[in-house]
Amino acid sequence: MSELRLNVTLADRSVEVLWIAPRTAGGPTLVLLHEGLGSIGLWRDFPQALAERTGLAVLAWSRYGYGKSEVLDGPRQTDYLHREATEALPELLEAFNVEDPILVGHSDGATIAIIYAGSGLGEPRRLVLMAPHVFVEESNLEGIRGIVETFRSGDLGNRMAAYHHDPERTFFGWADVWLSPAFRDWNIEDGLPRIGAPTLLIQGRQDEYAGIEQIDAIEKGMTGAQVTRLLLDDCRHSPHFDQREKVLAAISDFIAST
Repeated sequence: MSELRLNVTLADRSVEVLWIAPRTAGGPTLVLLHEGLGSIGLWRDFPQALAERTGLAVLAWSRYGYGKSEVLDGPRQTDYLHREATEALPELLEAFNVEDPILVGHSDGATIAIIYAGSGLGEPRRLVLMAPHVFVEESNLEGIRGIVETFRSGDLGNRMAAYHHDPERTFFGWADVWLSPAFRDWNIEDGLPRIGAPTLLIQGRQDEYAGIEQIDAIEKGMTGAQVTRLLLDDCRHSPHFDQREKVLAAISDFIAST
């Protein structure tokens, strides 16, 4: 399967995009939405593995401020996830003529998928949500405070430099908004009842950033959607790495059941 890397403008920002062509034309497109410190590079070979397993096209991008996309020019605002969901994501889908997306989101990316699906801007065929969050809980904040200390005292910034143009701006652009008092009451549960797309929830039992309460709230709130849960042992915040084969199989089976 061939792949293309290019830069496009979304919401007035230049961002890097990865496109993996489908094995056969005509199917839906898997749209990958990365985590709060993620990028195309930090998906590693997961997009290629997902494309090979499903035979579908895969579209991924590094959001503004991440990866090799345009560097943040100031602090993020508390509505940054909503802006990605309602401005950048629709522009991406239009730019690549994606009319039948399956949104595959991890952490912040899963939240963006939820916001988009509940916004009325489009109806994804399916949602795959790995380690999603719809409200702020203390475990979120404890995990972020811990990684802030790691960034300040260790070599995390140097390691991030392989994947981001400006590791410090990327890191604190994410951490500062999550730890701000204004973000403490952030909550998107009110949009869940508007989602009708069948949804696969994937959660690690040892997730250091979010508890099972997050997917409980999503399943309870999605009154009009068919929801499937996959809880994984020996799995922290990145199910697609910690339990790669189980996640690939679950996504493939979930898509095939359409």
